Amino acid sequence: MTTRTLLFATALVATPILAADWPAWRGPTMDGHAAAGQTLPVKWSESENVLWKAEVRGRGHGSPIVVGHQVVLATADVETEEQLVLCFDRATGKKLWESVVHRGNLNTKGHKISSQASSDVVSDGERFYVNFLNNAAIFTTALDLSGKQLWQRRVCDFQVHQGFGSSPVVYQNIVLVSADHRGGGKMTGLNKLTGEVVWQQDRPPVANYSTPAVLTAAGKLQAVLAGCNKVESFDPLTGTKLWSIDGSTEETVVTAVTDGNRVFLGGGYPKNHTMALEADGSGKIAWENVTKTYVPSMLVKNGHVFAVGDAGRAVCWKSATGEELWNEKVDREFFGSPVMADSRIYATSKGGVTSVFEATPEKFTLLGQNQLGDESFSTPAICGNRIYLRSAKTSPARQEYLWCVGE
Repeated sequence: MTTRTLLFATALVATPILAADWPAWRGPTMDGHAAAGQTLPVKWSESENVLWKAEVRGRGHGSPIVVGHQVVLATADVETEEQLVLCFDRATGKKLWESVVHRGNLNTKGHKISSQASSDVVSDGERFYVNFLNNAAIFTTALDLSGKQLWQRRVCDFQVHQGFGSSPVVYQNIVLVSADHRGGGKMTGLNKLTGEVVWQQDRPPVANYSTPAVLTAAGKLQAVLAGCNKVESFDPLTGTKLWSIDGSTEETVVTAVTDGNRVFLGGGYPKNHTMALEADGSGKIAWENVTKTYVPSMLVKNGHVFAVGDAGRAVCWKSATGEELWNEKVDREFFGSPVMADSRIYATSKGGVTSVFEATPEKFTLLGQNQLGDESFSTPAICGNRIYLRSAKTSPARQEYLWCVGE
């Protein structure tokens, strides 16, 4: 067996998801929390605590995921008119493979800062799944661990307003895909082995950008999706609608989180909005305020909610009452979401600055602010004592990089 054949065969072996991995949007527990007890730097630069960096072809907002020896992300190259998944070696940053998912038919409409690869890839340890907007429709594609396409499903038509960025979510044998748009969206459950539609629910004809959250709240497993002026809860395996209430904003990007009793949501159009909703389907709003948590998702820990708003203020609320305990300026313009390792929060701004702060109910303590590149729309991945970041240098010509940070 040649070395190349051996490497290819090894890549096809299923990789069990471990605590040292970051296999999906919002991490191993789908709520922005990294595994506890990691040794992570609080300060770095291009010349300090960067273990490797790799050039990323094209452009995208999707965040990296980490599974086994692979770091994987989605990108789009407008010059070649390709939407791709790229894979890098976790230890060295060497590119292992790239898989072209779509050629041609790229979207040319939408917000000026939107990208054509804004979704995160997700993995179950055996396959990778990715969403792309292509040819005026949403497609979900499954790849094996070597990048070979296994199946592709056209989920629904899609009318572009600002863009598309909802990531797939894997739960047991189902891949959840949300695609809200002004033509009438769909919430869909696909068979992860075949791509066949297991269930599908209609959504209101409103533009929206949120990824569903699979969580257990009020004693029940739920897939919660906000936006389109509603908050809706589904059984992730069957698609049965558990409850639906009015109260969300029209457009939102955040993925819901829970403290076990309430779900926490945000919005930014047509109004600024943060809301705590009882998760039992009663429709009771526990509390709400006018903080703009439109794009960055929130974090919950030990009865408290932590957020970094779009405008760059970090805030802590009591999860039961919404009482504000502190509110501090961190930076400005956030599109990526904060992630938490123990009591430290890592949040990357549009300007490519990752702020690290100690976040407890008692106080906010800024520990470091670290520049890599000068533009970022993605969220850090934290696992195995490493931080993986996607950012771009915009001068003299725009070039994206994947960075691995560690002591």
